[in-house]
Amino acid sequence: MTGAVLGADGLRRCGWGDSADDYRVYHDTEWGRPVHGDDALFERVALEAFQSGLSWITILRRREGFRAAFAGFEIAAVAEFDEADAERLLQDPGIIRNRAKIAATIANARVARELDGGLDALIWQFAVEPGARPAPHTLSDVPAVTPESTALAKELKKQGFRFVGPTTAYALMQACGLVNDHLIDCHAR
Repeated sequence: MTGAVLGADGLRRCGWGDSADDYRVYHDTEWGRPVHGDDALFERVALEAFQSGLSWITILRRREGFRAAFAGFEIAAVAEFDEADAERLLQDPGIIRNRAKIAATIANARVARELDGGLDALIWQFAVEPGARPAPHTLSDVPAVTPESTALAKELKKQGFRFVGPTTAYALMQACGLVNDHLIDCHAR
């Protein structure tokens, strides 16, 4: 695999981040930047779960539909969703209509609502210290799973979360800035 690619705008970025306009905006403005707040992190947990088995761009392009369908990912609101809401979501063309993932999102909101200290504190305790790992030179240097993501997934599952395996947890950590996996020559690093 190669290092960062030179975009038409003259900026070097991780190869995936220059493959489509949606990816370029997400890469340059959001991916890898610290995300805090229980509702903001709940959104990312939910979207990473929905992404399981699909490409991220599929989720990214439906993000506004997900936000509308899931009450802006406000934990308190989603935790109150009932079976009628789940059925409504199964009919919503603006989201991925997967019964298990919808049920998991609602169940995860209920778990998040009851967390001592909140979701932010739970997730951020697994952040990788800046400089603790060498910056990746190529995409093949970026792991899919790490000890931290395995520990995060284990803790989330212990609390009652669903659809949060070690790979999904690592994608969450990357997206929310708990680890910096921008390539060494990427402008966003």
